[in-house]
Amino acid sequence: MARITASVFTSHVPAIGAAIDLGKTQEPYWQPLFKGYEPSKQWMQENTPDVVFLVYNDHATAFSLEMIPTFAIGCAAEFTPADEGWGPRPVPKVIGHPELAAHIAQSVIQDDFDLTIVNRMDVDHGLTVPLSLMCGQPEAWPCPVIPFAVNVVQYPVPSGRRCFNLGKAIRKAVESFDRPLNVQIWGTGGMSHQLQGARAGLINREWDNAWLDRLIADPEAAVATPHIDYVREAGSEGIELVMWLIARGAMADVNGGPAPTLRHRFYHVPASNTAVGHVILENNV
Repeated sequence: MARITASVFTSHVPAIGAAIDLGKTQEPYWQPLFKGYEPSKQWMQENTPDVVFLVYNDHATAFSLEMIPTFAIGCAAEFTPADEGWGPRPVPKVIGHPELAAHIAQSVIQDDFDLTIVNRMDVDHGLTVPLSLMCGQPEAWPCPVIPFAVNVVQYPVPSGRRCFNLGKAIRKAVESFDRPLNVQIWGTGGMSHQLQGARAGLINREWDNAWLDRLIADPEAAVATPHIDYVREAGSEGIELVMWLIARGAMADVNGGPAPTLRHRFYHVPASNTAVGHVILENNV
């Protein structure tokens, strides 16, 4: 059977992608951030999975206010980097895994989660920046990727509990796939930031790190965080953190197994006007 071996959590700030693409990673402003991901790139080389299931949010690229799926799974054979207004990022196209994606969709929908199945879409920085942070600048990404887009842009957005339980359903789906695949699940977005209004530029270090503590050691407490706390404490875009709970819900310990091993934790401010958080957890099964 297939199995989920690890979860990766990271912010997906668009300016990080621009810094990589424009060769600015060693500039004084950016160097501390990218240094924090060096252990992660090494870990990824040593633990390259067969498939990455990557949870992110679309930024009005594939979807718009005309159509807002709460959860959308990419089932195509490939996905092209999107033009977000200044040309597509110069990164490889994303190769999908249609067989596993279709299997997950079938299983999760039968478990009463309504997914939108997408057979053609471009993928924006929400997906490509995490790949760049973990994999560098290869000629091709090291494994297929299943994009999983979550609406955290237009209210109403899914609850933390809904996302967490969806992660459990995704784990069940992966483990019922009849091929021996090593699958990682990545949760992306956040941490604290607000892009508009009187609180534009808000960053809350203390709250961010306390939330990371809960995510790692007490995920039920992270799940119980109400939406108003994300908005009040982490800014209007802090709600992106519910996507991390999908990845956390797929880990073994919340499904009756042993606690995961923390392989790396990193926090940095600012990257553009965003706090960057990053965690790698390995399953012990």
